[in-house]
Amino acid sequence: MPFDSDSARRLVDAYLSAWNLEHRADRDAVLARIWAPDGRYVDPRADVRGRAALVDLIEERRAARPGARLVVTSVVDLHHDMARFAWHLVAADGSPQPESIDIVQVDPEGRLALVVGFFGPLAATATTAG
Repeated sequence: MPFDSDSARRLVDAYLSAWNLEHRADRDAVLARIWAPDGRYVDPRADVRGRAALVDLIEERRAARPGARLVVTSVVDLHHDMARFAWHLVAADGSPQPESIDIVQVDPEGRLALVVGFFGPLAATATTAG
């Protein structure tokens, strides 16, 4: 399956929709289509492998922030079998949270094999006067 801009954006949209769905069964159905059997999700607070573990993690995160949703805030930038995109969490009251970035890798069938999440903006480096 070719991994191009259109397929990458559809994959990212489906992936984030899984995080935004209220019902576990709906979330699992979306991930069944787009998640590799041994897919891995890693962020600063989690490292899980497999669809069931990801569904459990999403359930836990949604319970901690009822009514929140994830929103893509950038283009999906890609090369080879890798892509990156920015997103932020929008709280139930509509307030945006800090922007974050995910880097993803797809398997030969075009399913998510790896998602690496980084929360918040990168810190600027200190500059020294010359």
